[in-house]
Amino acid sequence: MADFDYLLGMGQMLVEGGDVQGNLGRAERIVCEAAERGCRIVVLPECLDLGWTFPGARELAQPIPGPQSDAICRAASQAGVYVVAGLTERAGDRLYNAAVLVSPAGEVLLKHRKINELVVAHDVYATGDSLSVVETPLGTIAVNICADNFPESLALAHSQARMGGQILVSPCAWAVDADHDNARQPYGGLWLGSYTTLAQLYDMTVVGVSNVGWLRAGPWQGRKCIGCSLAMGPGGQVLAQGPYGEAAEALIVVPIRTRPPVGRGTALAELLRARGYQGP
Repeated sequence: MADFDYLLGMGQMLVEGGDVQGNLGRAERIVCEAAERGCRIVVLPECLDLGWTFPGARELAQPIPGPQSDAICRAASQAGVYVVAGLTERAGDRLYNAAVLVSPAGEVLLKHRKINELVVAHDVYATGDSLSVVETPLGTIAVNICADNFPESLALAHSQARMGGQILVSPCAWAVDADHDNARQPYGGLWLGSYTTLAQLYDMTVVGVSNVGWLRAGPWQGRKCIGCSLAMGPGGQVLAQGPYGEAAEALIVVPIRTRPPVGRGTALAELLRARGYQGP
């Protein structure tokens, strides 16, 4: 008997700024490969269609639903898996850094718009205004995006855990300076801290998936996205970590064991205090 509930694929893919068809094609191939390897859900990076803060986003971004999200929906339907994907969303005269959770039938079950966007991206993206979770046969899934899980903004994920989230999946774009030396200064301590906090307090599984590749335009031009995608299991156990590097494309398959929510409503306060939580 398997000691896990299902397999999750972390699709650490190359994202090239503005290359919509190339990026979507890579996403579709990863979804197909993950399904072939037995995954039931695939998590892809942040703004995978255009790249994070791509200067041409205002011209190339599409609504959700729209051509870019339709491509992700087709890939999910053809492979018969859940897909979480970061996309650039046009909504009237605003752009959002968004993510969708798509069902194996190709339906968008949930859309999240990033709330804790970096200051350098404020000229591109508007601020999201809602949090949600959705119940699925894989458990109750929460979706947020990258810096939504910074230590100083972790109240967002706390709220999703209190909504009953059993697994939190987070498309990301983790970037470092061009000359970053990972041997001397290993990447990922910030995420390990935040993800461990959530996993230990709520018995959540937390998964962040970053792209790889150079940022060739925009406010962080010259930096590189380096993968290091991270899956943290209930209690704070590292389940898997992707390879580091601007060329480190990988599909990492992770066994997931979901646990029921540790509590709900007012009953959570005492439990969280017993687990060391000092917040409100």
